Amino acid sequence: MKDFSEFAKKINVVFNDEAILRQAFTHRSYLNEHRDEDLTHNERLEFLGDAVLELASTRFLYDKFPNNTEGELTAFRAALVNATTLGDIGWALGMNDYLLLSRGEAKDTGHARLILIANAIEALIGAIYLDLGYDAADRFIAENIFTKIDEIVKERLWQDAKSAFQERAQELEGATPSYSVIREVGPDHEKVFIVGAYVRGMLVSQGEGRSKQDAEQSAARAGLDIKGW
Repeated sequence: MKDFSEFAKKINVVFNDEAILRQAFTHRSYLNEHRDEDLTHNERLEFLGDAVLELASTRFLYDKFPNNTEGELTAFRAALVNATTLGDIGWALGMNDYLLLSRGEAKDTGHARLILIANAIEALIGAIYLDLGYDAADRFIAENIFTKIDEIVKERLWQDAKSAFQERAQELEGATPSYSVIREVGPDHEKVFIVGAYVRGMLVSQGEGRSKQDAEQSAARAGLDIKGW
């Protein structure tokens, strides 16, 4: 039996109704194998939490970057609240240990598991909002999600690095970049991919990520820096 009160202590949130916290971690598949339990899955909470997160992050970015355009703020927000960012945050918070999944879903690893964690963190935000109000939800978001924005802006994670790298390579070198997995490290449930970015068959840069797609983006960003593009 998972002790959700321990997780509540970890995130410094005191719930009035701990059942709603458990619901935030309950995947639809879990209910199919536990029909005798009085449980509700987290999809409605996820829907609500997504809206709360969008409002909170929009206001945060509006205040933090008064001189940036609407388009730039939209790109910042997309990078801040996408599944990869949220999944990594949820993983760091230990949310993976509390997910209630079917035996089949529990076998998913890598990017698929990060998606489940990202959905759960949105459901968690929805649960905090319903149980404790907007200010509590906003405080949780500020403490755990807004702290990522400086890295996102500094590392230009809001840009589609692969598209930029391809455009520059085609324009300046007349070639289309390619990507290849160099190696994989870690156990299946925590696998990290190291990917190389190549131009004209020559290795330009390497990047890593919890999925091949994230590793390719990382390699492309590194390639842009190395090439001075």
